[in-house]
Amino acid sequence: MSSQSPKRDPLETPAAIKAHAVREGFPRGFDDTQIWVFDLDNTLYPAECNLFAQVDQRMGAFIAKELGIPFAQARHLQKAYYRQFGTTLSGLMQVHKLSPEPFLHYVHDIDLTCVPELPELRAAIGKLPGRKLIFTNGSRRHAERVAGKLGVLEEFEDICSIETCDFVPKPEAEAFDRMVKRHGVSPENAAMFEDMPHNLEAPHVLGMTTVLVHSDCYDHPVRSKIKGWSQPPEHVHHITDDLIAFLKTIKLT
Repeated sequence: MSSQSPKRDPLETPAAIKAHAVREGFPRGFDDTQIWVFDLDNTLYPAECNLFAQVDQRMGAFIAKELGIPFAQARHLQKAYYRQFGTTLSGLMQVHKLSPEPFLHYVHDIDLTCVPELPELRAAIGKLPGRKLIFTNGSRRHAERVAGKLGVLEEFEDICSIETCDFVPKPEAEAFDRMVKRHGVSPENAAMFEDMPHNLEAPHVLGMTTVLVHSDCYDHPVRSKIKGWSQPPEHVHHITDDLIAFLKTIKLT
């Protein structure tokens, strides 16, 4: 895999350059990778699907009904809890002692019509040597539905969902510790694919190779931060705007 010059903003590369290492001479590659860990939302499926718009709306509706407050106030709490606790669900559990299962069932009951079947992605994942896992802050049911719609579910050994981690979410280091222990992952032999750069900090510390799958197709505060990068932070080892193309370029010895 060729290295990207550190003087070039990786978000402004020519359209033909879809997969690249982000740091010239950076040694962290995939030669020793035997465990491939993929986030789900906006990572395995194209961000253009914008599934989060549906989830976002349903979170507000659930909070409004559960707490008996106006929708506008529910939305305010939803965003405040996300900023303070890492996920809206974590805030609801800690502040309101809310049972997580009804929340997860409701907010992930969404229309997947926009999610395409991606045989190229299935083939690219299938060619990777070793084990493959999905690691998501969503529910297992949500991951199974989405990965099934994509046509990639059978390529994965298992799903590490928010339930698996006892509702401790990424980016908490504890969530990664639980994933590693419960699935027998050797971090030095693992790679983590994520759409949120802060979710790559803990796996970097653990010794995993990290890949940021970025897109300009959804609105999130992290987007403005990424656009301001002249060089990605050290916990982002690789970056791509095309997961399928990136997987195809991985050279293994």
